[in-house]
Amino acid sequence: MPENKPTRSEQEFQDLLRRLELALDASRIGVWEHSIAKNGILWDAQMHRLYETGESFREVPAWLWSNAIHPDDREQAERDFDHAIATRGAYNSQFRIVLPSGEIRHLRSRAHFYVDAEGSPSFIGAEWDVTADVQLNAELARQKLVAEARALALEESNARIEHVADHDYLTGLSNRRLLDKRLAELPADKRITTLAVLHLDLDQFKQINDSHGHAAGDAVLRAAALRITAAIPANGMVARVGGDEFVIVLVNFADLTELKLITEDLQRRLRKKIRFGQEMLQSGASIGVSWSGDRRARNLLAESDLALYQAKKLGRNRVEFFTRQLQEDLRAKRRLAEELKLGLERGEIVPYYQVQLDARTREVIGFEALARWKHPEKGVLAPGIFLKIADEHGLAAEIDAAILKNVLQDRLFWLLRGFAVPRIAVNISASRLADPALLNKLRKLDIPPGVIVFELVETIFLDDSDEKLLEHIGDIKQMGIDIEIDDFGSGHASLIGLVKLRPKRLKIDRQLVTEVVSSAEQRRVVGSIVEIAKALDVEVIAEGIETEAHAVVLAQLGCDGLQGYAFGYPAPAAETDRLFASTASGIEKQKTATGG
Repeated sequence: MPENKPTRSEQEFQDLLRRLELALDASRIGVWEHSIAKNGILWDAQMHRLYETGESFREVPAWLWSNAIHPDDREQAERDFDHAIATRGAYNSQFRIVLPSGEIRHLRSRAHFYVDAEGSPSFIGAEWDVTADVQLNAELARQKLVAEARALALEESNARIEHVADHDYLTGLSNRRLLDKRLAELPADKRITTLAVLHLDLDQFKQINDSHGHAAGDAVLRAAALRITAAIPANGMVARVGGDEFVIVLVNFADLTELKLITEDLQRRLRKKIRFGQEMLQSGASIGVSWSGDRRARNLLAESDLALYQAKKLGRNRVEFFTRQLQEDLRAKRRLAEELKLGLERGEIVPYYQVQLDARTREVIGFEALARWKHPEKGVLAPGIFLKIADEHGLAAEIDAAILKNVLQDRLFWLLRGFAVPRIAVNISASRLADPALLNKLRKLDIPPGVIVFELVETIFLDDSDEKLLEHIGDIKQMGIDIEIDDFGSGHASLIGLVKLRPKRLKIDRQLVTEVVSSAEQRRVVGSIVEIAKALDVEVIAEGIETEAHAVVLAQLGCDGLQGYAFGYPAPAAETDRLFASTASGIEKQKTATGG
């Protein structure tokens, strides 16, 4: 009989089955069938490979599947299948299986309910390995938790940084930065009806620090912070803005009477003694107050500071309120600052020179150039009148530059007249020393080496000099400009600063010189300073010499140079003969020149 060939449709069906088998094999998807009525299970070869049974038979016992499921997942997997049977709906489950090798894999199982040709209810489904997906999702979940933890840590770190940036490390109070923010916000707060700023300074704090040490000072500051916080209303703010300075902002108090009661309570609390170990420390407070019946905050801080200055000026441990007279004083300072700016433009800031003599030969070895203001109406003004205002208004560097420029012109004038001009010392402020363009400005002046000396004024605290500042000073030395430390021994410059800086010379403060004739203790102090300086190869100048006796004693103690009214008052460059007079009888000449 002729062989029956498959029809075209049968051939297409067979091809489709082969493609499907290949696709299932490539995708590693196993196919299974479960007859509910017979409770029989059929697996294809891929199912056996998934479960690593090592078998290939089609019909498998139900326990083979059940026993392979991980014990922790078995109950849920069976419950999922029982639910599908009960509802005759879709079966959808995911579980772990334990392979014969002990390896654990994750499988996903899907099936649909159907009734076969014989009317028997069945499920036909597929299973595939999703271990890689589960592990990936677990890793993504872990990474998400790590990222969330890092974000939380970063947020907490930023919060700590922000807190540190806005708060004082010692007392935990707000600092100047946060205070400025608060004052800037106040004008926009329409809930505020009254506003006051109290500027508070602890009395006797320096004495406590000096006599009992910094730990005692810290204890006083912490106790003061607690007492101030306890004394002000909950809607107030207190900030530590300096070493022993606090600023308090009060809002919505009833009237001036209540404000005075608050300040009196503050003083009462701060007058109480503070226990430090076995000691009872006594402090107190001076308070300056400025207040307004509205939200005006712009000038209150400056006004309270001025009131505080008045309180300390009048004897400390008192409260002073800002007044019209203080307001006028403030306006006068502002006017003076404007005049000073104009004076700089007009060239009114000029140097007056005071001679420095060799302690042994009494020959002129140098000048110190001191700033004077030739005011068109008030005459020649000493630096005490305008230098503080210059610092407050950022004019100190301009004054330094003006003095140096005039000094170089005066020096050229003297040279042209045939004088042997000694070195000239000029002050340099912290702001000018910190100017990154200073070196270029100095190079443009073409200063010959050894003719100019920079005196570091007392506002430069050398112990805090960073490496950049020291490097800056080193560059200045390389240009041939010597460095001196002014007011040495007054507490502004220390031995550590002296060793770091290695200046050409230092000037002993006049406060140590005043009693050197009558006090053996003062002589020992000055002698010790001279010995230390000599050990470091640093020259010593004593300033504030007012008598011949002072000059003799300081020369005996080893000072190299002398400066003071005994040898000459500061004079303008035009008084050339007076400035260059060099003699051992300089005192007699000075008396003659001044009518003494």
